[in-house]
Amino acid sequence: MNKTNMLSTQIQLSPEDFSPITLTEREQLDTLAEPVSFWQDAWRRLKQNKIATAAMIVLIIIAIFAFLGPIFSPFDYDEQIRGSENLAPCLKHPFGTDGHGRDLMVRAMVGCRISLLIGILASFMVLIIGSIYGAIAGLCGGMVDNIMMRIVELIYSVPEILIIIIIKLVIDTPLTEFINSHAIMKPFRTLGSGVVAIFIVYGLLYWVGMARIIRGQVLQLKEMEYVNSAVALGSNKRRLIAKHLLPNCIGQLIVTTALQIPSAIFTESFLSFLGLGVSVPMASLGSLASDALNGINSYPYRLFFPALIISLIILSFNLFADGLRDALDPKMKK
Repeated sequence: MNKTNMLSTQIQLSPEDFSPITLTEREQLDTLAEPVSFWQDAWRRLKQNKIATAAMIVLIIIAIFAFLGPIFSPFDYDEQIRGSENLAPCLKHPFGTDGHGRDLMVRAMVGCRISLLIGILASFMVLIIGSIYGAIAGLCGGMVDNIMMRIVELIYSVPEILIIIIIKLVIDTPLTEFINSHAIMKPFRTLGSGVVAIFIVYGLLYWVGMARIIRGQVLQLKEMEYVNSAVALGSNKRRLIAKHLLPNCIGQLIVTTALQIPSAIFTESFLSFLGLGVSVPMASLGSLASDALNGINSYPYRLFFPALIISLIILSFNLFADGLRDALDPKMKK
């Protein structure tokens, strides 16, 4: 028997073997044929989430509205236009004007910008402090971990909003003098001491949630083989945190930060609504809503627009963060 006859007897082919492959098999072949990085795969899965994609588009539109809108507006946020007091929404003033004749659309743009900047900066402050604190606690373990976590539990019991109000009311005068006398604080002079109080409290209290999340991740990661190998090769704790632990927590860091941004925006808007946030004449979404209460029966549109923008920002950030969580979690792969 020659080699051809031997192969024909060993391999039995049927007509089904020549049928076209299914769509599922084609997708599996495409996946195997196209090696992608972690971020490329996360971006692809994020785009497949239509709700998260729509939320991302809304956030981009809001950012353009906040940062580019005032550049093209013919009015300044504090410009008082005589004869244009209490105008209803029209072509010249799409959001109307307030009792001082100021264009509410450009004030909403500036207020949206202030709220976004405060929310993003405060969240990055929480990210830096919370991630470092949680990584140190998780890596050290033992008595150090117990002491650091008891401190976190103590901070959890402190009412953050009350502390912001106390700082604003008690040290308002020295805080204002400090802002006016130091060049490094120049960006806060137009915002006022209330915004500085918000950052102080975020740096003192709001990072505990991030710390607990990162600590839990580090407790799992430090038992991995690559961490033990790095320790055996002589890596110190600072290098372990910077090179091995925190980079592998990047998904949790991004998602938690994205969820922290709407919380910071809401806190700033709430305090500005109470008159404890940005200082006049600077606008904030919360201060615009507060000013609208004086004429809510006669001019309800003044409250509608800032309330709508705040709602869109918070809802979009939460939906986008949920999409990021699904995209960055390998366990969510189908």
